[in-house]
Amino acid sequence: MPSNDPRFSCRLTRDAAELAAAQRLRYEVFVEELGADGPMVDHTTRREADAFDPFNDHLILLDHDRGDAVVGVYRLLTGEGAARAGRFYSEGEYDLAPLRASGRRLLELGRSCLHPDYRGGSAMLHLWAALADYVRERDIEILFGVASFHGTDPTALAAPLSILHHRHLAPPELRVRAHAARFQRMDLLPESAIDRTAAMRATPALIKAYLRLGGFVGEGAFVDHAFNTTDVCLVMDTAQMNARQRDIYTKARP
Repeated sequence: MPSNDPRFSCRLTRDAAELAAAQRLRYEVFVEELGADGPMVDHTTRREADAFDPFNDHLILLDHDRGDAVVGVYRLLTGEGAARAGRFYSEGEYDLAPLRASGRRLLELGRSCLHPDYRGGSAMLHLWAALADYVRERDIEILFGVASFHGTDPTALAAPLSILHHRHLAPPELRVRAHAARFQRMDLLPESAIDRTAAMRATPALIKAYLRLGGFVGEGAFVDHAFNTTDVCLVMDTAQMNARQRDIYTKARP
C-alpha cells in the first residue's frame, strides 16, 4: 500500500552536487552491483555518467533520516531535451518511429535505481508519485524507456522474454522495434511451454510494475554487453493506464 512516510521526499536535482550524488548512486547499482561500464564511467570518483545527462531532468529520492542522502534516482528526457541531445537515449537500441509519428508528447524514463537498503518498501512508491506529478504538469502522453534483465544470455531469459512477447506486446501503433543489427527475438518459447508463474518471478520488479500500470513491450530485445543487460523497451499510454494501479503509485505522499 502507499506510504506517507515523512522520512522521504523527491525533487529534481538543483545543482551539480546533487547530480553527482545521483551519479554515484547509479555507479553503486549499475557498475558495482550489475557490472556495467561505459566511456564516461568515472571509476575514480565512482560516478556513472553519459553524454545524455546534461539534457535530462534527474528526479532524486532523499532520505531525511540519513542527512538527505540520495537513495533513489530516475532520469527523465522530454521531447525538447531529446531535440537538444540529438535523439532519445533509447534510439541507440530501438527504432522509435511509431512514437515519433504519433505526434503526442513523449517522455523517456531511464536509469531508474534504488539503493539496496530501500528495495521492497515504500521508497519506489515515492519516486512513482513524484514521476506522476512530473507527467501531469507537462501533459505527457506517452512514457517509454528501456528496462533491463541482468545478464546477456537470452537463452537463460527465454521464459520471461517469451511471456512478455506473447502477453504484453505493444499494439502496432506503439510497437517500437529493436534495431536489426542487434535484434534479439523474444518469442523463444511457445506460450504453451511456459510456466507463467516462474517466468514472471524471473521478471524484474520494475518491468512488472510497468505492466501492472498497463504498459507494453516493443518487438525484440537488445543485448547490451557494455551494461551487462538484456533490454526490452516499455511503452505506456497515459490515457490507457490501469486506474486502480495508477492510484496505488500516485498516492504515496500526502
